[in-house]
Amino acid sequence: MPLYKSIKIEEAYQVYLWKITESESWLSKDIVLTPHCQSRYDGMKSELHRRGFLSIRHLLAQAGYCDADLYYDDNGKPHLKDGTHVSITHSFEFTGIILSKNIQVGIDIEKQREKIMRIAHRFTPVKEYRTMANEEAIIRKLTMVWGAKESIYKIMGMHGLSFLNHIRVSDFEMKAGETTASVLFKGIKASFQIRFMEFEGFTLAFALREGTP
Repeated sequence: MPLYKSIKIEEAYQVYLWKITESESWLSKDIVLTPHCQSRYDGMKSELHRRGFLSIRHLLAQAGYCDADLYYDDNGKPHLKDGTHVSITHSFEFTGIILSKNIQVGIDIEKQREKIMRIAHRFTPVKEYRTMANEEAIIRKLTMVWGAKESIYKIMGMHGLSFLNHIRVSDFEMKAGETTASVLFKGIKASFQIRFMEFEGFTLAFALREGTP
């Protein structure tokens, strides 16, 4: 599947999603990796991870970039050499990127799984979800909240930033598909717009930092 979905909001941001159905050999065609990325690719033991890595390069091509345009800072955060903000995500058979010329952006895809209920106390006050109708609804909402916080974490790129203590996601109705969030950490205050999508048992969340660059 060449491209699962793309979302473009005028010049504000672009989101590209890929569903990995192709073989590793197909995905590797016409993809030239830098020595750094080739080393990362060669070190991946999982074929699915390697296929995901290659599919992200195809997504970059959809936006007019190649692997040589991408680099990573000391914290592992990706950047594009022309200054465009970029964020990358991979979960099972889905990968995604978000790009923006003017807004700091973060993206996360998560599979909706029961496991999230066991770790929820690590990233959000669990009591906020006890009144929800059923377990499926709780899993969906917790996955949204995790994705929102993961997207924000990718933007901030700061060691020590706690999902539970430093990132707050405003309560929201799932059907709305959006909310706001904030960070207060080491004297830094930041606000974010959050967008959600659900598809095939997965949740996509992406964050847009207000007042950037």
